[in-house]
Amino acid sequence: MKNTVLPARSSGQQHEEGAVALVPPPAAEEKQVDEEDRALLKDGAVPVASRPLAGRRLSSLGTVLRTSGVGSVMIGLVLLALLLGARRWVGLDALSMLGNTAGIGAAQRRRHHSNSMAPPLPIPFTCGNNTSPQPRKCPGTPALPPSTDQLLPPPAGGPAPSCPDYFRYIHDDLRPWRGAGITREAVERARPHAFFRLVVVGGRAYVETYRRAYQIRDLFTQWGILQLMRRYPGRVPDLDIMFACDDPGQVRAADFATPSEAPPVFRYCKDGRTLDIVFPDWSFWGWPEVGIRPWTQILEEVRQENERLRWPERQPYAFWKGSPAIYRIRHDLVACNASNGQEWNARIFTQDWRHAIRNEFKDSRIPKQCTYRYKVYVEGNAWSVSEKYILACDSPVLFITTPFQDILSRGLVAGKHYWPINREHVCKSIKFAVDWGNKHPAQAQLIGEQGSRFVREEMSMDYVYDYMLHLLTEYAKLLRYKPTVPEKAVEICTESVACPSRGLHRDCLMDSMERHVAGFDPCTLPPPFTAEEAKEIADREAKVLRKIEKMEDELAS
Repeated sequence: MKNTVLPARSSGQQHEEGAVALVPPPAAEEKQVDEEDRALLKDGAVPVASRPLAGRRLSSLGTVLRTSGVGSVMIGLVLLALLLGARRWVGLDALSMLGNTAGIGAAQRRRHHSNSMAPPLPIPFTCGNNTSPQPRKCPGTPALPPSTDQLLPPPAGGPAPSCPDYFRYIHDDLRPWRGAGITREAVERARPHAFFRLVVVGGRAYVETYRRAYQIRDLFTQWGILQLMRRYPGRVPDLDIMFACDDPGQVRAADFATPSEAPPVFRYCKDGRTLDIVFPDWSFWGWPEVGIRPWTQILEEVRQENERLRWPERQPYAFWKGSPAIYRIRHDLVACNASNGQEWNARIFTQDWRHAIRNEFKDSRIPKQCTYRYKVYVEGNAWSVSEKYILACDSPVLFITTPFQDILSRGLVAGKHYWPINREHVCKSIKFAVDWGNKHPAQAQLIGEQGSRFVREEMSMDYVYDYMLHLLTEYAKLLRYKPTVPEKAVEICTESVACPSRGLHRDCLMDSMERHVAGFDPCTLPPPFTAEEAKEIADREAKVLRKIEKMEDELAS
């Protein structure tokens, strides 16, 4: 494959992905408890917010709250974030869980499709004469299409279906500004965090760049918003957002006695202590530097590989491949390889970046990593883009608990979509999970299939775009001023981004381009979580995690 590896656009950003070969940062080195089972499985899968407490003893919740150091309003905010926001839903009991799972994504909902007999409305696109040295100009604002009321017959089931429950975290992310709103001054205070500022005025997008992001994070994030505007023309409101393209959240809740004083910063992930606004990451539209195609295409390639090599035929171990770099938790994972006569049921591989680049990542292709019965997910500098690719393999994901959350992880149910691994004793936890899965192959296989089904259905591009639309719409409602185009901003559009591109970079853009107006309404945004739901989530988490710890401890004794 030619032009697979493009030069990095920044030397300062550190990032790499487990089980997904990424261009390394410059500094990175290449390098049988049946009774307990039944007791645990009694309760079925129950939604529980686990991430803020990941890898800690349950008593740490009180310590976290007691040391917050903010006023009563802030304490309430942080409490809700800790109970909900880190949120993963846990109910790790595979036997009864498999029969009747509850929680996020369990309800049947009408899929995105048009019942209209009218042909889909195409969106014009042309690069014209590419030999001109002048930057590509954006075409005029197209006429808005007929409303979906005119395009579609009345749906038999009533209004558009409800969005998956992880959309409810949109309300949670925007809660700090829900009362006072967002002023221009608050947005300006976000500038030190931002890599770029994106403004939408009258259906046209403008960007002011402050600093270059690692590789194509900034450009492909902007591209995703442009495709949203093509997919749902006229629905993206006037906006003014500051976007940070680095990894961990930076806007600490404890730094602001009044939540609305915090600068609103869009970012790919956060944790329970930060107030960043979570947005889909750039790789949904592809990652040309590492040969990763857009999400829809990757899903199809992985599906074909899953059909080729069924789960029972895969190697009965846990697999991870990536760079340990400077991350302690990844070094803990590397130690789980068999050594000194100790078998941890793990096969952990360190990515050789130079070889991967020379080999055009042929040995690291995502579909070819679905050859083990179990896949391991581990954080890096923060959340890892590899998460969605690992889940797609039909293999149970052994998810090392983490404080970081992105839009995908907020929708996962432990015991249904993945098996949680205690970060305080990674190797022991992995060995227990693999032994349990090999002893209960039907249940383990179903966990893998349900995790894969979640990313295919609940995290399809239809829902990614709907999440973006609802988040930006709810954000725009909070603006207390009319957005205007910054003096140094330049207009961007599909043509201005795609036409100058070349090689795999251009392939990813063209493959992920929206070519037709959506002939359906977006899903309906569900309401925010209530305080009662937050408490229920936390209570159930405590119960389930105690059971998991007991199972592992009793096996070791």
